[in-house]
Amino acid sequence: MSYIWNEFNIKTFPAETIVYRDGIYCPELSTLPDGPIAKRYDLPVHIIYIGEIAGKCRLNIELGADNQNVIISASIKNKKPAFFDIFIKNAGENSEIKANIMMQNMGSELNYNCDARHMLKNTAIFVKNKLFAGKNSVSKLSGVSIIDKDCPKCKSDMSFVAMVEPGAKTEFMPAQRISAEPICADHSAAIYCPTDMQITYLRGAGLSINEIHDVMREAFLNDYE
Repeated sequence: MSYIWNEFNIKTFPAETIVYRDGIYCPELSTLPDGPIAKRYDLPVHIIYIGEIAGKCRLNIELGADNQNVIISASIKNKKPAFFDIFIKNAGENSEIKANIMMQNMGSELNYNCDARHMLKNTAIFVKNKLFAGKNSVSKLSGVSIIDKDCPKCKSDMSFVAMVEPGAKTEFMPAQRISAEPICADHSAAIYCPTDMQITYLRGAGLSINEIHDVMREAFLNDYE
């Protein structure tokens, strides 16, 4: 699966895999079938969603196994209007889901929504959403963390950050619906901007303003931590 790293900067590691390319499940790259994760595996489960999307796309993640770690890595790009929905359900006690979603809107319209629902006590869902908004693009990003009643001691985080080119319009709508006392529950939204120190350092290294923009864009797109 080295091409995933080379083309999409998706880090691979020993794991059970469920892979989608351009919104289509790829059995030849997957060790698990498409569908709910109903049993515990010795390795973490790595769900990979990569490629170009257009129209309506949907990704469902249902975890019903206790003590299971799940990593979601998404790297998508749209050149045409796209609607991308992710629905995450964690019903595995002491199970954790970590998602890193990287989106590039290359001058079109992107509507994105993520629902992250805790359905049992002691569950964790952390979702990091990143967007590169190209010139004259329109992006509407929403996400909600839901902690059901009688599901205490959960850990939840829904964050958004975007790097925005001139003429782009970006809207964030993070939210929470909490019906039980969590260990932690956070949500945030921010616009990424290079600092004066970063710009000064790069100019001192001999880079032009255009080169600095390119370097910062690549750093933003390639940072999956």
